[in-house]
Amino acid sequence: MVRRLVVALLAPVSWTPPEIDPTEWRTALAEDVVDLLATLNEVETAVAVAETDRWLADAVVWPGTTVYQLPRPTVAAVLASCGRTAQPSRPASVNHAGAGHGYDQVAVVAGDAPDLPGLTIGKLLRPLTTRPMAVAPVAGADTGLLGAAARLPLPEWLPALDLDRAVPAAVRAAAPHPGDLAITAGWHRLRGPADLARLDPALAGWDATRALLAAAGILR
Repeated sequence: MVRRLVVALLAPVSWTPPEIDPTEWRTALAEDVVDLLATLNEVETAVAVAETDRWLADAVVWPGTTVYQLPRPTVAAVLASCGRTAQPSRPASVNHAGAGHGYDQVAVVAGDAPDLPGLTIGKLLRPLTTRPMAVAPVAGADTGLLGAAARLPLPEWLPALDLDRAVPAAVRAAAPHPGDLAITAGWHRLRGPADLARLDPALAGWDATRALLAAAGILR
């Protein structure tokens, strides 16, 4: 049986609505993404944060959730951590005894997409049955990725990925063959004022972000 892990990368957010406290905004986004992961079937879930942001993980994770504490919260760091057995000598870096051991596929998704459908994550993982890597772009943006997924062990050609700046074409260019990378369905992230218009109040979920926007008078 294929063992899959989906990790929410709770990196610092690039933008906060001016009417909202930045810490509250970041926490709400993270809470909604983590709650979404909890609804997924046939995958294990985790979060990744910078070592200085463990407070954020503690505020939003469900009991028993694996937390990866990284010197720098990047896609490559998450994939590398998930691709090896957690070291007992460094218990502060991972809070689950079995973390990082035995996974066949790992997906990393951005922590600022609170209304992300679970189906979109499924589409990110699906190509890994035949391809070593897949990426999902940010819908409506010229740059950035919603997430990336890879089979383990990681492909040697894996480039450094910045979810805010990478573009699928550049990732594909690093692969030995264009078909080694699948580009899957994208979704929006909340990285600026224009992105608020992409939120659909009719969609279920994203309760924490919805409540914060409503309290600030931004969403009705």
